[in-house]
Amino acid sequence: MEVLDNLLYTEDHEWLRVENNKVYIGITDFAQSELGDIIFVELPSIDDNVDSGGTIGTIEAVKTVADVYTPVKGKIIEINENIVDQPELINSSPYNDGWIACIEFDVSIDEVKTLSSEEYLKFIGK
Repeated sequence: MEVLDNLLYTEDHEWLRVENNKVYIGITDFAQSELGDIIFVELPSIDDNVDSGGTIGTIEAVKTVADVYTPVKGKIIEINENIVDQPELINSSPYNDGWIACIEFDVSIDEVKTLSSEEYLKFIGK
């Protein structure tokens, strides 16, 4: 199981890659392994406004369905359309090819409740 040091994490098992006032969001390697084989992804629409703690998508695996949450308030400015046709990218490459959405936000990331890689590893008991 992989946890990257250059990302932030949430207790809902999302990872965050912050680039200025944008944040890319996906689910962690731990989350995708818990879900199992992912077969369908529902993404938000570009220009959707989202609230912190709100749902920005749904991931369907063979045995379960999980929501994807955003820890930031903002506007969806990009979605990963590749995972619509190839949802298994979330399993095989959760931190790169399997990202879900990019949100433009207007608060400091320091105001958002996140975990460092070390804190996330402790949170999941690794």
